[in-house]
Amino acid sequence: MASKKKSAVEIIALQCTECKRRNYTTYKNRKNITGKLEKNKYCPFCRKEILHKETKAK
Repeated sequence: MASKKKSAVEIIALQCTECKRRNYTTYKNRKNITGKLEKNKYCPFCRKEILHKETKAK
């Protein structure tokens, strides 16, 4: 089985810091952004704008 080459662009999930649900998926360029991505996004379960942090997308 051939191994998959890692590319610079990676698919990630954004998880709500309050309810811990993964609400969004997005792309991240590993060359430009070295740390974990954090964004203020709307959480439909909490019904307010909350900080979302990067997690692995399954």
